Amino acid sequence: MTEHYKTLPEHELLVRKSFIRNLNIWDWVFAALVFSGTVFVQTLSGVRMDIYETVILWVSAGIAVFLGWFFKPVRWFVPLCILLAYAAVGLYGGNIKSAEGFLLRYFLSSQSAIMWQCAFVFFALFAYISGAVLASVKNVPTNTLLGIGNVFAWVSALAGFTGLLVRWHESYLLRPDAGHIPVSNLYEVFILFLVITALMYLYYEGKFAIQKLGGFVFSFMAVVVGFVLWYSVSREAHTIQPLIPALQSWWMKIHVPANFIGYGAFCISAMLAIAELVSLNAEEKGRKTWLPPSALIDEVMYKAIAVGFLFFTIATILGALWAADAWGRYWSWDPKETWAFIVWLNYAVWLHLRLVAGWRGRVLAWWAIIGLFVTAFAFIGVNMFLSGLHSYGTL
Repeated sequence: MTEHYKTLPEHELLVRKSFIRNLNIWDWVFAALVFSGTVFVQTLSGVRMDIYETVILWVSAGIAVFLGWFFKPVRWFVPLCILLAYAAVGLYGGNIKSAEGFLLRYFLSSQSAIMWQCAFVFFALFAYISGAVLASVKNVPTNTLLGIGNVFAWVSALAGFTGLLVRWHESYLLRPDAGHIPVSNLYEVFILFLVITALMYLYYEGKFAIQKLGGFVFSFMAVVVGFVLWYSVSREAHTIQPLIPALQSWWMKIHVPANFIGYGAFCISAMLAIAELVSLNAEEKGRKTWLPPSALIDEVMYKAIAVGFLFFTIATILGALWAADAWGRYWSWDPKETWAFIVWLNYAVWLHLRLVAGWRGRVLAWWAIIGLFVTAFAFIGVNMFLSGLHSYGTL
């Protein structure tokens, strides 16, 4: 056993070195298709794209290729989203009034696609919970209902991402001089959050075979959907509005998505922490549990927090650069900035205790749950209760 652990890092290093070498012909075909599509988009929309948007387009293409190599389902997910969005663009024909057509009104307009996303979050939740109950009764690792939950989860992400792409086009149809990427208000970023959270969970589900944990993650996502629906009805948040001056920056296009990869990972980790506590209680009492082993859940929770911390760090650095560009200084100890630092510090300490001090189990699980409330306050609470340079993001 000791010899195994001594050789493990060397083995992992060898895997990383051979990653490129292990790519097959279909990996390179996928890369060629992505970059060909990027050239097509550049040719089609290049007149309206500035240098920053062009750079973002090509960087996004590179990221899509890497994700397609790393997470194989992305190979069909991204092209299918683009194909559906492009179909919607064709149906619009440059006229926003075309939204009354059957396919746009009920399937491919941004709002109809997003409503399908919300519906399939609940469908996935029901399937995951039903599948977990059935698995516990029959004492089997998986079943058809868990598989259906996986399919519904993919459909929810597909519909949400397609809806965001179409919404981007709709913003230009409504206001040709004020079109913008759909991450400018609370409604849009929550849709992005739902897409990112679903995709991240699906990656971990496929890698670690944790289908029984889908109910935990999608329970939280269902709460977010409830908020999105309330926000749409009570505040008409789904309507596309022009960007306020504070957000008219290309920094927004990279700062916000990076931030929400972090938020999504932190929320997944909190839901996994709840599952770990349930699994730990059963193990300590010597009872059989339908959940995966607590050690496995702990490992997935750690990986989610590590990924979230990486992207949240990147987002914080990008936010500082944006602040320097907009306000002439990198950091102002504005309430939003202060709470972002608190979130960063919270997970930095969590990772330090796990990696350096060797902590595991119940304490870190509770810490991850409390971290969700800290993160939620930093994202929403600050905008609701505190004022500062970021006060434009109120509910």
